[in-house]
Amino acid sequence: VQLVESGGGLVQAGGSLRLSCVASGFRFDGYAIGWFRQTPGKEQEGVACISIRDGKTYYADSVKGRFTISSDNAKNTVYLQMNSLKPEDTAVYYCANDRLEEWETASLTRTYDYWGQGTQVTVSS
Repeated sequence: VQLVESGGGLVQAGGSLRLSCVASGFRFDGYAIGWFRQTPGKEQEGVACISIRDGKTYYADSVKGRFTISSDNAKNTVYLQMNSLKPEDTAVYYCANDRLEEWETASLTRTYDYWGQGTQVTVSS
C-alpha cells in the first residue's frame, strides 16, 4: 500500500493550492481517503474525507466552504482543492486510507490505516 501526497508549497493568504494523493496497492473503491494536517505543538486535525464508492464527503468546520475534496477513480487519486487559504492553514498535510464495508461511510473520526509521507503547506500573511 502506498499513498503519495504532492502539491504543497508556499502561498499568500487568500491564495489557493491543490493537493494530490496518489494511491496504489489496494482496491481504491473499497476505501475512504482522508486528509489530515499536523502543526508542531497541536493535535492532528482531520480536514476532509471522501468515500470513493459513493463520493460522499465530509469536512471539518474549519475548512467548510473553502476546501473541496474530490477523487479521480481512473487515476486512483484524491485531490484537496484549498481556496481562501489562511495562515492558520499552515501545516503538514497527510492523506490516509480507511477500508469501508458496503454499509459504512467515510468519517474523520474513524481509524485510518495507511498514511502518506505528508506535504508542507505554508500560508504567509
